[in-house]
Amino acid sequence: MNLVVRPVTGADRDLVVDLLSAAWGTTVMAVHGELYDAADQPGFLAVADGEPAGLLTYRVDGDGAWEITTLESVRPGLGAGTALLDAVGAAAAAAGARRVWLITTNDNVHALRFYQRRGFDLVAIHHDAVTRTRETLKPSIPLESDGIPIRHELELERPLR
Repeated sequence: MNLVVRPVTGADRDLVVDLLSAAWGTTVMAVHGELYDAADQPGFLAVADGEPAGLLTYRVDGDGAWEITTLESVRPGLGAGTALLDAVGAAAAAAGARRVWLITTNDNVHALRFYQRRGFDLVAIHHDAVTRTRETLKPSIPLESDGIPIRHELELERPLR
């Protein structure tokens, strides 16, 4: 198996839309009380033997940090997620960023395990942020997942310096 990670290009637009839509049902995400289209963001694509294996999108904030906005493993078990995290971390460090960070929700125990095993630390809990977002911006956010009410945004970060 040959896994390659490369930046997303304009030619990847349809693929990015397809991957995000398959994973989330939409390309429009809601976090921090705002809506944004993840397909419009820069990112990295993991390709294994010529087929998409994963996608990561991000945005750069004015505080010297890169926020991972989506991370999808299309073919779990190949190491695409880890390779994508390494790629964004390297690019952020090269650009002088001081940290890479992300938001997940309180129900996403798989993501919490995944990110913590890769050097991310839980740094903030934004209580009822998902509840407010569901009420004001995106009513399609599910109320629960696997029996866990989806209510809070959890912020994780990995320092780069």
